[in-house]
Amino acid sequence: MNISREKSGDLEQIIKIELSEVDYKERVQKQLKNYRQKANIPGFRKGMAPMSLIERMYKAAIVGEEIENLLGEALYKYIEDEKLEILGDPLSNESKTGEIDFAKDKDFVFYYDIAEAPKMNIDWSKIDEKLCQIKITAKEVDAQVEELAKRHGKFETPETIGENDFVYGRLNELDKEGKAKEDGVKSFTSFELTTIKSDEIRQSFLGKKVNETVVFNAAKAFSAADIERYFHLEADVAKKFKSDVEMTISGCSHITPHEVNEEFFALAFPNETFKDLAAFRKRLQKEMEKNNDEQCQYLYVTHVRKALMDQFEAPLPEAFLKRWILTRGAKDVTPENIDNEWNDKYVPSIKWEILDGELNKIKSLNPTHNDIVDYVKGLISANAATIEGESDKEKEERLEKMSQSIVADSNNTRQIVDRLYVNNTFELFKEQLKPEVEKVSLKEFSARANQ
Repeated sequence: MNISREKSGDLEQIIKIELSEVDYKERVQKQLKNYRQKANIPGFRKGMAPMSLIERMYKAAIVGEEIENLLGEALYKYIEDEKLEILGDPLSNESKTGEIDFAKDKDFVFYYDIAEAPKMNIDWSKIDEKLCQIKITAKEVDAQVEELAKRHGKFETPETIGENDFVYGRLNELDKEGKAKEDGVKSFTSFELTTIKSDEIRQSFLGKKVNETVVFNAAKAFSAADIERYFHLEADVAKKFKSDVEMTISGCSHITPHEVNEEFFALAFPNETFKDLAAFRKRLQKEMEKNNDEQCQYLYVTHVRKALMDQFEAPLPEAFLKRWILTRGAKDVTPENIDNEWNDKYVPSIKWEILDGELNKIKSLNPTHNDIVDYVKGLISANAATIEGESDKEKEERLEKMSQSIVADSNNTRQIVDRLYVNNTFELFKEQLKPEVEKVSLKEFSARANQ
């Protein structure tokens, strides 16, 4: 076997693989023997048909199959040995390879097109992105205590709607005569009475029972964002929705918040103790800051990634990549829609793949199996009680076994892998850029996140 390559474009090369019979003969003979042992041919006992007959029947196909396997192995080994950084996969150059006859030919020459990844030089000095840190106010801690008290509160389904209840029902848009609009908005919805802006409309719900109705104006009752959510409408439609609606009550629910006491503290943070409410609030604030830090880190990674992408000015081997995308056989992918979506969909994805490769040269970003197991174990440990009579070692072994079992199912780990990848990317960016920390309010952070 002989492998060589030559340049065919700015970022493209052709790999030439020359095979002689000695390269594949042994593999073919082994497969022919296997076929002979398993073949059921009329007139011969199983495994006793003459080899000459087996060769006439199967040899050409086996030669083709074994050469295909050999080519795949040789091609990727060559790329790895030569340390070639390629985009996509090698593509067969059928025009140069020409017609192949596995029944008659003994020696073969195959040609493959490959595309090199363009070089990207990262200039960290051009990136000046600040790392947000969200300030947690006492009012926000109050709101979180209130939310937790509801979450751990007593759930009831009263017969009549009362203050602060959740209501469920079917909405129908009404026409100007107050009748159900034939082609109007219809939706099953649920909402908390406190989200209603109008005191008058809110009062009209009180005391209502199942199957009773309430008529109100949607725009007077709710903000455009609430109409979008409760009526299941597109944002632009929700902004223009000013109609009256009729809601037929299907039911209601009421939550009596849990008393803020030691039992409540234990429900919020199992396995932790607090001497008083002040200590609990301090711990809750820390937890809120931790959750916010994850959001801030994600936003930082997103903005730095965009800044790095903006530095990418190298040309791409467009013709090769479009051809490669077609060979992947994705449903509904045609040359026309690849052309239409090239700049908005495909180019950013390919550029990020190249950038990702450059970043991984600095530091591996992909989480290992042990990283994933440790992360899952940490989640379990936070809420895992010790079984009576269980030693620390036994508990550790139990958690390890549970974590390994969870990680064994890839459906459970997809989001974890994504999160750990972002965490690793953040650490890399932080090491390279040493960002200035900027304290912002939750409102300011949300504005930046939506830019």
